[in-house]
Amino acid sequence: MPQIQANGLTFEYDEHGHRDDPPMLLIMGLGAQMTLWPMELVEALAGRGFRVIRYDNRDIGLSQKFDGERVPHVAWHVIRKRLGFPPRVPYTLSDMAADGAGVLDALDIDSAHIVGGSMGGMIAQLVAVNHPEKVRTLTSIFSTTGNPKLPQADKHAMKALTTRPASMEEDVLVEHGIMVQQAIGSPGYRADPERQRERVRETVRRSVYPEGLVRQMAAIIDDGDRTARLRNVKAPTLVLHGEDDPLVKVEGGRATAEAIPGARITTFKGWGHDLPMELVDPIADAIAAHAGSAGETDAS
Repeated sequence: MPQIQANGLTFEYDEHGHRDDPPMLLIMGLGAQMTLWPMELVEALAGRGFRVIRYDNRDIGLSQKFDGERVPHVAWHVIRKRLGFPPRVPYTLSDMAADGAGVLDALDIDSAHIVGGSMGGMIAQLVAVNHPEKVRTLTSIFSTTGNPKLPQADKHAMKALTTRPASMEEDVLVEHGIMVQQAIGSPGYRADPERQRERVRETVRRSVYPEGLVRQMAAIIDDGDRTARLRNVKAPTLVLHGEDDPLVKVEGGRATAEAIPGARITTFKGWGHDLPMELVDPIADAIAAHAGSAGETDAS
């Protein structure tokens, strides 16, 4: 896969579809590589008339790592935040939003349809807030506003996400990855075990970097509640969320739609915090129709 320089950093990226089609930037979530956007979904979006671009966020996957930077203690960081002390993070979510805008600049793309999942949805929201000229439409998938009063993640889901693997041996990492996916995945759309194991192994072999996940989590905590900022979003916005998401509760999606003027929300029963094959076409249809509402494609 190719790499580009953006925002002073090196990013791994790929793109699919015709270069003349309207561009669509996909931003993935906490500790997640760009390959967690399933190729089936990427191809479905490309097939609906978009130039689809994925990239690894900073500090994860094959993009530039922040080796040598302090790894925050998450619990202590939460306490500092609640007490109102100044942030002590290597980078912020706004820095990561600037990365997304920078990737577009590096590809000579003036603006794009911005699609983000989970933490990637938070980043996408901040692209719309901080770099509105870059956003044709915004789609926020199983994400939230950061309002601490909203329902929190199920304990088993958060524990799975924050538990470190027992070792860095490949088989241990694969079992750990499967455990995480089963804990946060869709109860109504259970993954095929063999396919799941194969995909997790591919992910492990591509890159494993737990320190990046912790620094990204600190950036999420530092960013806090975006509700007031989201009221300034001008881009047409679609929110997609699972009604059975154990990690980012559906109330987070509803709060996002309520905060952004004119935003629409679509929810799916049985959908958790993953991108199951059964929902590839419905999700692609929803995103394409939303982007098509901007008058750039027939979304056929």
